[in-house]
Amino acid sequence: MTNQNVLVPESMEIAVAAVANPAPMFPYLPPHGGGASAGGVRGGFGIRRKCLPQLDLAENGGSGRINVWIETMEASSPKHKSAATLGVSASITGPHEHSTWMLSHPSALSMFDEITKALIGKQVVMFLDYDGTLSPIVDDPDRAFMSDAMRDAVRDVARYFPTAIVSGRCRNKVYSFVRLAELYYAGSHGMDIKVPAKGPSLKKPNGKAVLFQPASKFLPMIDKVYRTLLEATKSTPGAKVENNKFCVSVHFRCVDEKRWRALADRVKSVLKEYPKLRLTPGRKVLEIRPIIKWDKGRAMEFLLKSLGFADCKDVLPVYIGDDLTDEDAFKVLRNRGQGFGILVSKIPKETSASYSLQEPSEVMDFLQRLVEWKRLTLKSCTMV
Repeated sequence: MTNQNVLVPESMEIAVAAVANPAPMFPYLPPHGGGASAGGVRGGFGIRRKCLPQLDLAENGGSGRINVWIETMEASSPKHKSAATLGVSASITGPHEHSTWMLSHPSALSMFDEITKALIGKQVVMFLDYDGTLSPIVDDPDRAFMSDAMRDAVRDVARYFPTAIVSGRCRNKVYSFVRLAELYYAGSHGMDIKVPAKGPSLKKPNGKAVLFQPASKFLPMIDKVYRTLLEATKSTPGAKVENNKFCVSVHFRCVDEKRWRALADRVKSVLKEYPKLRLTPGRKVLEIRPIIKWDKGRAMEFLLKSLGFADCKDVLPVYIGDDLTDEDAFKVLRNRGQGFGILVSKIPKETSASYSLQEPSEVMDFLQRLVEWKRLTLKSCTMV
């Protein structure tokens, strides 16, 4: 494996430039509603949300914002209603709101015929999150194993469509779970991309896989923060700090809620020394990553470009994910007017995705049906 940065167009180089001034800790901006996207797939949603307030990590004044941080941690749990006031992938609970949400984000299974009509004549490219999408969310992130049946489904999809795993996990970790060499892997929220040696992609010297790592210079800083957070959180029962190479994850799924404030204080005390790092919320996890203009959406664009589909009108990307960080990819698809996102969630949430699925078992069902549709399509073509 060649550890190098591949050459990218000037626009991509600008996109990954480090930001000189610290950005808000939660820089996610709420999307605006839109209409149907190209190809007949759904694009917008009609439920507004408020912009997330900036959280100040500075020593003076930072404590005044700590309550917002706590509420943000609470918002990752569906039972908390404070999420609606924060815009953090807020759950929608009322029966009217639920019906409205399902009209805007119907099940990808119930709308399968509509979806496949949009795929006819298109080059489909699949992008899949891992945790909560291909595997269930579990208390121990080291045991988030995917089933053999799911692996078979993903393998079959990759036989017919270029397929990438886009995860916040360390790329090597998510590969150890998936174990399919023919896939494209984007770990650390897209900051660690591996293009496989086989298949269409950028040119690779000696036929080896190529890495694209736009945040390489942050590696020493990330490693130092990881070790510091291990020490700072060891007194919090249930807290787990995970080194995902280009980002650090602080899992609090197994932490008693009464200890969340203390945990937040400890993380805050560490991060205030690192203005070039930002923190974003996930499902019972706080993600710490470099302040560069790079996320899952940009990683998806990079992979499309590496496949030669940057300006292709016939390509149709499909992105399936369950987390707030996947919204960056959903927004890119919405803005492109090409392709669509599928949110995996049992609870209606504000999202830029076009369709929804409730859990990984439904994701597997969708992938299997997609493969069967493709097989039948190819078979009918050979019979003509």
